[in-house]
Amino acid sequence: QVQLVESGGGLVQAGGSLRLSCAASGRTFSWYSLGWFRQAPGKEREAVVAIRWSGGTTYYADSVKGRFTISRDNAKNTVSLQMNSLKPEDTAMYYCAARRGTDAADPSLYDYWGQGTQVTVSS
Repeated sequence: QVQLVESGGGLVQAGGSLRLSCAASGRTFSWYSLGWFRQAPGKEREAVVAIRWSGGTTYYADSVKGRFTISRDNAKNTVSLQMNSLKPEDTAMYYCAARRGTDAADPSLYDYWGQGTQVTVSS
């Protein structure tokens, strides 16, 4: 069992930055790939970016490339998402998720989820 708790969301103006964090507890954190997903009202949950146990990353959302950076600290059981140059279209609930093995874009392949943290970007 893995428990995930996100933090760091909030309201920011367009062009601003936020740093989301996800703290994990439970089973060996380093065995898991961690992904950040987001879901805007009326839309499906989409994969944003994921990081494998090795530190390798996959940026699923082309719109965030060059603006978002994912990182993990296996010693502290945390994964972070640095979001720069935020745009109104980044507004969504952001979720941290974990799965054994490699990363994936399909949310249904993730076993554990946090409760989410709201990110709102005003224009």
